Amino acid sequence: MQLAFTLFKYFPYGGLQRDFLRIALACQARGHAVRVYTLSWQGDIPQGFEVVQVPVKALTNPRRYEKFSEWARQDLVRRPADRVVGFNKMPGLDVYYCADPCYEDKAQTLRGKIYRLSGRYRHFAAFERAVFEPRSRTEILMISALQQPLFEKHYGTPAARFHLLPPGIAADRRAPPDAEEIRREFRREFALGDADLLLVQIGSGFKTKGLDRSLKALAALPAELKARTRLIAIGQDEPRPFLAQLRQLGLADRVEILKGRDDIPRFLLGADLLIHPAYNENTGTVLLEAVVAGLPVLTTAACGYAHYIEEAAAGHVIPLPFAQTTLDATLAAMLSDNAARRQWAASGLAFAAQADLYSMPERATDIIVGQSVE
Repeated sequence: MQLAFTLFKYFPYGGLQRDFLRIALACQARGHAVRVYTLSWQGDIPQGFEVVQVPVKALTNPRRYEKFSEWARQDLVRRPADRVVGFNKMPGLDVYYCADPCYEDKAQTLRGKIYRLSGRYRHFAAFERAVFEPRSRTEILMISALQQPLFEKHYGTPAARFHLLPPGIAADRRAPPDAEEIRREFRREFALGDADLLLVQIGSGFKTKGLDRSLKALAALPAELKARTRLIAIGQDEPRPFLAQLRQLGLADRVEILKGRDDIPRFLLGADLLIHPAYNENTGTVLLEAVVAGLPVLTTAACGYAHYIEEAAAGHVIPLPFAQTTLDATLAAMLSDNAARRQWAASGLAFAAQADLYSMPERATDIIVGQSVE
């Protein structure tokens, strides 16, 4: 088959982008041709991929996305594809990979009436409606069961069009046989002593991921514990607001904020705790990446994958509604209890050995190439 994928932006360190790449490569491995429509592509292009950087410009993102959608539609008329697979909501998709939460629900519950009169709202609501309305034929790949009831509520989407995928944790996130050696080398590189504690927060979108909450929790640690605890945040995002916050909190010597990078498995093996107090997260793939690496997790119930942390007994989940004081106290307790962290790590590794946390790309490919399109 000739498959066409649409993705507004590709860069190597985004969770959505990594999912796209793994699914596209799985499709290619089965012999299907891959064409990608995108506004921008950063990084290497896999061999055999046809990447079409759509040459449209506009003053606003909504207008740019509208032009992108129309340009791709016209090109597909000239050069048809057997399937059109979207990783952002837009008209004309045969399959949509649903990584984003329900926009209409957020607009109704978190925004006022004036916002819903804006051009921005009209654009994103229309693009979402094109995917989820009952008369649409788009099949929907869900990566979190939390959002399906919201789409059904707002659009009346038939349940048969939703396909819940298992997680798709990359094999390189699993703890290798030489995990202890990698950990020792990592900690030497970052000058971490035996008594030092390292928190990591990993993921682009620092605001949504709750980096501000992590900094407050670090600042609230008891003095002795704070003196031997460091935080490294990694993500493709603007760090300046958080650099200002950590200076205000007196954490300049306790925190590093790094850009996205390729050696994340080393950080998962070298750290003592993953902290991920997200405000809103459809899944939270990094939670499971930590579990399969043997790294305990502290997160919030706002993450779609938070239930795995409880099922695996691999850390703590802060309940909703969120309270900063609860996060502060839980972080201090987890960092103070070495034996508990060892148990959370062992439980996570045992869970990772028997649960299906890895087959998402293959299952997504089954649905993409097996779907009947009239």
